Amino acid sequence: QVQLVESGGGLVQAGGSLRLSCAASGRTFSSYTMGWFRQAPGKEREFVAAVTRSGSSTYYADSVKGRFTISRDNAKNTVYLQMNSLKPADTAVYYCAAGRAIIATMRTSAYDYWGQGTQVTVST
Repeated sequence: QVQLVESGGGLVQAGGSLRLSCAASGRTFSSYTMGWFRQAPGKEREFVAAVTRSGSSTYYADSVKGRFTISRDNAKNTVYLQMNSLKPADTAVYYCAAGRAIIATMRTSAYDYWGQGTQVTVST
């Protein structure tokens, strides 16, 4: 069992930056592929980024590529999402997720554990 707690969300102006953190419980964090997803009001949850167990491989949605960076610190049981050049379209609740997949995947079904989410609002 893994419990995930996101933090770092907030209100930022367009063009600004935020760094989200996701702290995981348990001693098996390094055995999970980690992902970030987001859900805007009235829309389905969508993939943002993922990182493999060691952190050596990452995968991004086209909409955030070049602006967002996912990373992890296995010693701290934490995964991060650095978000730069934010746009109003990035406004959503952001969720982190943990799964047993070997690769960094965008498939929602590959993730077994989910956090409660943190709100990110980007104003014009």
